[in-house]
Amino acid sequence: MAVESKRRLGRGLDALLGAYPAEVDETGRRDAGRRTVPIALIERNPRNPRRDFPDAELEELAASLKKHGIVQPLVVRHAAGATERYEIIAGERRWRAAQRAGLHEVPVTILDVSDREALELAIVENVQRTDLNPVEEARGYQALIEEFKYSQATLGETIGKSRVHVTNTLRLLKLPASVLETLEAGTLSAGHGRALLSAPDPEKLARLVVQKGLSVRETERLAQEPEEGSRPKPVRKPPVRNADIAALEKELSDLLGLKVELRHQESGGGELRIGYGSLEQLDSVCRKLRR
Repeated sequence: MAVESKRRLGRGLDALLGAYPAEVDETGRRDAGRRTVPIALIERNPRNPRRDFPDAELEELAASLKKHGIVQPLVVRHAAGATERYEIIAGERRWRAAQRAGLHEVPVTILDVSDREALELAIVENVQRTDLNPVEEARGYQALIEEFKYSQATLGETIGKSRVHVTNTLRLLKLPASVLETLEAGTLSAGHGRALLSAPDPEKLARLVVQKGLSVRETERLAQEPEEGSRPKPVRKPPVRNADIAALEKELSDLLGLKVELRHQESGGGELRIGYGSLEQLDSVCRKLRR
């Protein structure tokens, strides 16, 4: 995708549509790729990050479509190996509701995009409309990183999110499956999920958070507390250093003007480490060793 297209992508799907050339119909006229097609020729994108489509929302939208029709076209591309079939890039919820409403044709905007661009568009469209739950969003990011070798920084720039947001969202996938289910259901927020990541037992704390309706701040506090009945970690005492070794370290440090660390082993061998903060200091050490 061109740099300018990526900039538009970060600003949303509507801004990006202008980045693709208008199609030319059989009369030679450019029609911006918009047309009406039979709904039976449209299929869902199996890689769409959105998985949850509540029945109540679909019924409400279907009732609206019966009355007003589809105002905003679906964004599609030609299905692989089929010139007369289309795969949804954005608008699967409208497509599902249109079927419930008994519509036979729907307006579409057809784009000629790759698998990667189709996934990018699907994520941006859903994220900017807040249609994705945190887990769906994280899995969409993960798909782009694993399949198309994005770095987190590049991905953030492409979809118009900060690298920190991308990183924090991806971290949610480290939670147990039962906790991810509560995030998908909307019972817990992404903030709760991030707080649970540091808990000794995320599943146990998640149940408590749901039961008591705890805030994110309260969840963060509980996640840092040790589990009841758990043994505190033993505090390791620093090893007792040989006085002669410590004195030799100080002598060498004073001589070189640098930090010196001497690690002597019982076998008689060991390591001598000299720390330096600049190339000039390193050059000074080398000159002294050459004498």
